[in-house]
Amino acid sequence: MVLDKVSKSLVKVFGSRNERLVKTYSIIAQQASEFEEQTKKLDDEALKAKTAEFKAMIKSGTRPEEILPEAFAVVRETARRNVEMRHFDVQLIGGNVLYEGKIAEMATGEGKTLVATLAAYLVHLTGRKVHIVTVNDYLAKRDAEWMGPVYEALGMTVGAIQADMDSTGDERKAQYACDITYGTNNEFGFDYLRDNMKTSIEQMVQGPLEYAIIDEVDSILIDEARTPLIISGPAFDDVTRYNKADHVARKLISLQSSYDRLKKQIDSAERTIANAQGELAEAKKAKDSKRIEKAQKAIEKSEAEIDAAQARLTGATQYYEVEIDKKAAHLTHEGVGAAQEIAGVGSFFTGSNMEWPHLLEQSLRAHVTFEREKDYVVMEGKVIIVDEFTGRLMHGRQWSDGLHQAVEAKEAVKVKEESQTLATITLQNFFKLYEQIAGMTGTAATESEEFMNIYKLEVIVIPTNKPC
Repeated sequence: MVLDKVSKSLVKVFGSRNERLVKTYSIIAQQASEFEEQTKKLDDEALKAKTAEFKAMIKSGTRPEEILPEAFAVVRETARRNVEMRHFDVQLIGGNVLYEGKIAEMATGEGKTLVATLAAYLVHLTGRKVHIVTVNDYLAKRDAEWMGPVYEALGMTVGAIQADMDSTGDERKAQYACDITYGTNNEFGFDYLRDNMKTSIEQMVQGPLEYAIIDEVDSILIDEARTPLIISGPAFDDVTRYNKADHVARKLISLQSSYDRLKKQIDSAERTIANAQGELAEAKKAKDSKRIEKAQKAIEKSEAEIDAAQARLTGATQYYEVEIDKKAAHLTHEGVGAAQEIAGVGSFFTGSNMEWPHLLEQSLRAHVTFEREKDYVVMEGKVIIVDEFTGRLMHGRQWSDGLHQAVEAKEAVKVKEESQTLATITLQNFFKLYEQIAGMTGTAATESEEFMNIYKLEVIVIPTNKPC
């Protein structure tokens, strides 16, 4: 309590860190505004020539921060002339935040697309390539075309990666050769994986990962952070084996049904006892004899049920064990014996039969730990994975090690060839490969601690242009 009061007092006197930083950025924005009349007097060619002038200054030792106010004024004037949009002061603040490799939290409608041009320009002046990450192909193309006239008027090139571009062709390579490249997180990530599978530098398309501005940064770096990007290829295996394994797994599940039923009865009775013991303790405190008697009877009844179920359990066979939390299933010794008999192939531990235990455990996993409409859906004869974090359908993805094929066999759809993973990376690890990243969103402050802990990214809340 004392520390809280001291902390609040300090904030009152000195202001929060966010307020102090915004105040500093506001001063720089004001400095940029002081160049406005000067830049308005320049014709288009003189305005464009500023880019070469700034580059020469930086090359000769001038710090980019020293030319930032004038550089922002040049971008502001260029945007006004070419797309009839003038950056507000709060957008200049946002541009500064992005240039410093932080996250700018800006309210919806505050013009994040325009803000990105400021940081992208200044980063370009330092000789680095800029990737601007959008949430879908449409926005990548739209924003590149929308802001393209601004970049081009400043002597820069701009491109956009689209999913339908040939992954090995010159078109994709040409987009990456631009100073500013728009694209989705998936396209950037998959191009990185594909480049790392190529045998020569000449075949690669992406180039260096130097600086990225990520739009909707909370969605990409937090919600989808652990989503793996996977490039897979066929493993050239016999797909009929999955249907055979599914048949055996169904038999084992049927054989184990009495064992599972007894285990559920025991678990239910144990929960009843736990609840009744809590009730008994409360009743004793209240000295309520009726409640005490009722709780004791519930305990005695459940204990009798457990004894009876356990007695019957000794005569039941467990063919496999299930770990629901790990979505795993393991054959017991009895299960292996029964499965060998059902399959009719002899011992599972000789020659080509040695794959049977793995196939069966994947089939059992598919049946007892994976749920339709929760873990996956079936659409047009295909099993589509549901992302466990976002609930989105993951078209084109499949589980590895034969699990996907086991689910397909369970659902009686066409079983595809099993794939093997050729290359994979999570979005979190991919974006950590960049020398510097920055982000924009409307809602990041609530996850500021996570951004700092994982990515060392500070969230700055930008004031609105028209405060309420």
